[in-house]
Amino acid sequence: MPAARESLLDAAFAALGRGPWPRVKMSEVAAAAGVSRQTLYNEFGSKDGLARALVRREADAYLRGVERALSGVSGAAAPRERLAAAAVWTVRSAAENPLVRAVLTGCWNERLPTSVRTSVRTTPPGAPEPEPLPAPGELIGEARDRAVRLLEGDWPPGAVELPLACEAVARLALSYVVAPAPEADVARMVRTVLA
Repeated sequence: MPAARESLLDAAFAALGRGPWPRVKMSEVAAAAGVSRQTLYNEFGSKDGLARALVRREADAYLRGVERALSGVSGAAAPRERLAAAAVWTVRSAAENPLVRAVLTGCWNERLPTSVRTSVRTTPPGAPEPEPLPAPGELIGEARDRAVRLLEGDWPPGAVELPLACEAVARLALSYVVAPAPEADVARMVRTVLA
């Protein structure tokens, strides 16, 4: 039931935008998605299972955005411009999506589903296993690895090692997530560091 699953995740994300996660009601999420509450429970097992799936979806969407930024600027764009675009995407994504910000930084507030950051499982027996969530370092590592894979054929010889450059840019972008500054600053900083 992929369509129902996406509708439920969309409804849960919209509900999170209207109020804190502890006040989100499963019956309201199901109604907003146009499915029964039983369908919601069959799909996710519990509110915690729904939260974990929602956070995983947003983390995956962030990573797909990193890939788009690295390849979508222009196939002919210089690697440092593509890395700058990925850094800007990271900052923008975290500013616009509190779940991405929380997964990137490890900082969860009372409005977010805090149970997802613990290793204690609250899924009832027989319910689907919750999806694993990356720790902040793991998510940055995934972004770095994708950057290395997408840029390795274009990386200039004699430049700093590509994995090191990608790691530095990912961590530089994360610093702008934690201590916000204009997006243009992160792009300019990446260009300067990689010059």
